[in-house]
Amino acid sequence: MRWIVSIIVNALVLIVVAGYLDSFHLEGVGAAIGASLLLSIINLFVKPILVILTLPVTVLTLGFFLFVINAITLMITQAIMGDSFIIDGFGTALLASIIISILNLLIQKVIIEPIQEKKKK
Repeated sequence: MRWIVSIIVNALVLIVVAGYLDSFHLEGVGAAIGASLLLSIINLFVKPILVILTLPVTVLTLGFFLFVINAITLMITQAIMGDSFIIDGFGTALLASIIISILNLLIQKVIIEPIQEKKKK
């Protein structure tokens, strides 16, 4: 259930980012859900390998290199998705990864965690 919520939240965040950045294009809601699903699979398998390979750089940059890794996973996702998900450049992917990380953090802290705490009580 948590994974499905994560897919839906990421799809909404991708739609929001596509609305604000002109060089970040999504075909529609279906493309957003597909990109979110594909991105979660890439984050599950590819991202840990990238993190391990770039660990020295990540430590030297105090973790900020993780935004670059997130941008790389976004670029991989858009390469697989084809014309339904287009990012015009790596700079856009980097900016989008920062915005996506911030929005996911806000949604997690403001919406999801309070709901989970309510269910525990």
